Amino acid sequence: MTSSFPRSPKLLKGAIVAIDPFNPLSSVIVFQYNPQTLKRNLKATSVSTAQSNARAEAMRLSGAPKETINIDVEIDATDQLEQAETNAVSMGIYPQLSALEMLLYPKSSQVIINTALLATGVTEVIPPMAPFTLFIWGPKRVVPVRLTSFSISEEAHDTSLNPIRAKVSLGLEVLSYNDLPLTHPGYYVFLAHQVAKETMATISSVGDLSAAAGAGVELNLGGS
Repeated sequence: MTSSFPRSPKLLKGAIVAIDPFNPLSSVIVFQYNPQTLKRNLKATSVSTAQSNARAEAMRLSGAPKETINIDVEIDATDQLEQAETNAVSMGIYPQLSALEMLLYPKSSQVIINTALLATGVTEVIPPMAPFTLFIWGPKRVVPVRLTSFSISEEAHDTSLNPIRAKVSLGLEVLSYNDLPLTHPGYYVFLAHQVAKETMATISSVGDLSAAAGAGVELNLGGS
């Protein structure tokens, strides 16, 4: 909903972008309504005791934490139907749902190629690659992800049984430099994300230290 107040801030919308090097038209899925809640879970990747028995290794980290994101996205064609938009009238929200679902599908062209290779006697084919997918939640949070779970509740349909309102629950796994090769662009996207997060953490720490020390107290963290 757009505010009529001229000075109202511009609302940024979250999005999922799937980049396929074999398809010049990237799949850009902009959330019609930003989810009210975004659930994140981070699990440390510590050095296991199997890797080292030294007590000094207990505090070591083997890489970035494993992070998962869960969101519920609402998609509704009511406004578009009121304006008689062609796609909404003929297909409802089927195109938007299909764009999300295709994040879990291999390309049909690759399936056909692999089927042909098997028919010619090739005993081993390379599984198709999923598209390079980015979860965008504002300018400070752009991370490579893999879609791990997908649940759709279609809540209303038109006379042709096209869905016109649905709630989609998405489970995403953030891919870090632990998961991607050095040559993959996602490696550097995540590294940039971590650098930005470190900057935010530093800004927070400076303010918290000042508040903890109190006014007029000088903090000397350099040891001299």
